[in-house]
Amino acid sequence: MTNAVQEKTDTKTEPPSNGRRKLPWWVGALLAVLAVAVLASVPFWMAPYPVQLMSRILAFALLVVSVDLLTGYTGLPTLGAVAYFGAGAYTAGLVGIHVTNSAIVQLIAGTLVAAFLALVTGAVAVRTKGFVFLMVTLAIAELAHKQAETMALLGGSNGLSGIPAIAILPGGEPLRLAGLVYFWVLFVFVLGVALAYILVKSPMGRSMRGIRDGEGRMRAIGRRTYLVKLIAYTFAGSLAGMAGTAWTAQARFVSPGDMAFALAAIALLAVVFGGAGTIWGPIVAAAIVIFIRDYVGTNAGGRGGTILGIVFVLAVFLLPRGIAGLARKRNRARAEGNPVAGEGA
Repeated sequence: MTNAVQEKTDTKTEPPSNGRRKLPWWVGALLAVLAVAVLASVPFWMAPYPVQLMSRILAFALLVVSVDLLTGYTGLPTLGAVAYFGAGAYTAGLVGIHVTNSAIVQLIAGTLVAAFLALVTGAVAVRTKGFVFLMVTLAIAELAHKQAETMALLGGSNGLSGIPAIAILPGGEPLRLAGLVYFWVLFVFVLGVALAYILVKSPMGRSMRGIRDGEGRMRAIGRRTYLVKLIAYTFAGSLAGMAGTAWTAQARFVSPGDMAFALAAIALLAVVFGGAGTIWGPIVAAAIVIFIRDYVGTNAGGRGGTILGIVFVLAVFLLPRGIAGLARKRNRARAEGNPVAGEGA
């Protein structure tokens, strides 16, 4: 009888093993610090053009992270993030031309404008789900794209040019060297990724994953799923706006093409390619996408789009769970090969 009670108690107190071994938190923190350190060293050993390419990669990667917050963590596949990306980019450009070249002011203004637009449009968009939500967000992106093409204030189809070089503080020395601009873009990227990580690890992030896995069950336990989705949508829009300000800082030019369907599509595909529901996987995929599109494509006679399409098709068959799925598969295989390590995971 005593043995039976002890066995029952052990069953309750020991969590079931899922075959995974979770790394200590400090290992992840150390890897993140090392990654930032490597990124910060880029201007010291790369030429100006590769540094500019890295700036574009970081800005696009932050846009992809914003898409992942909705697609991977909330279960709302979106094509509308480019609308808020463009809003942040155009706002930063207009502030730079007419108000101040301070990068901090442009970052704040672009983020707030994008967040406001995301809040207004998201109030309607998040009432839908699935394919309907995807189409609604596509409509939002197309409306924003057409609006940018027709507004004289934004330069119309010619784009917004004449944006001055950024300075960190109002009246400060403009940052004209590619390496100095890269440091600012890196700062915006790290800030945005850190905010996204804090969100997904918070109770709000758990609610987002709960909606992804079963919105009906979340409603059944009393969760206000509409409010959770609206907050997630607004937060993702603000991150996209931050990415847009970083894009303007390095390019000093914004065009309606920066809000086109092509960019929305490759951002969503980068999330799938990298592994939806992770932070680092889509970031790696974003780097691969921009490298192929802007570097390999240029050296391959402008065939970057074709090469990128082939990569995406191969990824569907070879990496069904994305790049992040490779790490999960390796960890699972390691845990199965060492049953003791799998216990207590």
